[in-house]
Amino acid sequence: MQEFIISLMGRFGYPGIFFLITIENLFPPIPSEVILTMGGFLTTCTSMNVAGVILFSTLGSLLGAIILYYIGKLLNKERLMCIVSGRAGRLLRLNAADIENAAAWFEKKGCKAVFFCRLIPILRSLISVPAGMSGMGQIKFLLYTTAGSLLWNTVLVMLGSLLGESWMLIAILLERYSHITKIVLALSALSAILYFYRKKRS
Repeated sequence: MQEFIISLMGRFGYPGIFFLITIENLFPPIPSEVILTMGGFLTTCTSMNVAGVILFSTLGSLLGAIILYYIGKLLNKERLMCIVSGRAGRLLRLNAADIENAAAWFEKKGCKAVFFCRLIPILRSLISVPAGMSGMGQIKFLLYTTAGSLLWNTVLVMLGSLLGESWMLIAILLERYSHITKIVLALSALSAILYFYRKKRS
């Protein structure tokens, strides 16, 4: 995977970075830390510059986020409530009130969630779906997505540029951080499932 990323960026430059970051947003297992730190390194040995890499990576982040946002729009609250009102809801032990509570939480915390989740591997992609499902305004979504993505992209590109040929050190450290995040998310999901199961039984 890393060899493919490196060769694509080296061959196509800015368009390659834009394409890879867009795909990374749609398929979280593709490591953005490798793309961005490698992009920073390439500014030290090619005609690309830091501002250009940050710009095209942020545009890629926005395109990927918008696609997922509209997928969330298709799976809106009303459709979910229809789904949980039937057999699927009984199997999952969910009802319309659960959907209403989740939507109300996102209405209050949605802006912060979109911004901060853009700084967390995996969640930085997935957060776009509930934003669309909750009916969050597109302008507001784009503003917070841009702010979070710009911060994430700028830090990693700058680190890659400063470290030069040692850019891979940052990618390795962030990959370990990503693995820890996956474990925390899995444990959190399991805890939530157990909590709701016990609550429903009681």
